[in-house]
Amino acid sequence: MTDVTLEVAKQLVDAAEEKAAEIDVPMCIAVMDDAANLVAFHRMDDALLASIDIAQDKAYTAVSLKLDTETVWEVSQPGESLYGLGNTNDGRIITFGGGIPLEVDGTVVGGIGVSGGSAEEDVTVASAAVEAFESS
Repeated sequence: MTDVTLEVAKQLVDAAEEKAAEIDVPMCIAVMDDAANLVAFHRMDDALLASIDIAQDKAYTAVSLKLDTETVWEVSQPGESLYGLGNTNDGRIITFGGGIPLEVDGTVVGGIGVSGGSAEEDVTVASAAVEAFESS
């Protein structure tokens, strides 16, 4: 099983930062291990201050629910089975894109959370980090 070590987390941060620079959106990037402990955090110059907490909460959501935050959004809409989920866990559950679990052989070993742009931009940047994780 691959652990999300500091070395791994740095690689993910680098991949995310590279993609964020490519799309010209400063981001906050958080990487957590399988117990939702913060392993690495990086705030690019000029990234939104609110994104510091949001990125960490996106990573927390991805790990604790073992779901990407886009899926959490879908299942937490009015009329859906988990409506109101975003109001739990002291508000730490994020219900919009940018948080993705890191998996090895179907087991969640960590998560990445990215914040700073639109939900679509955040997903793009987080996905670049996941691709780097899967290819390492």
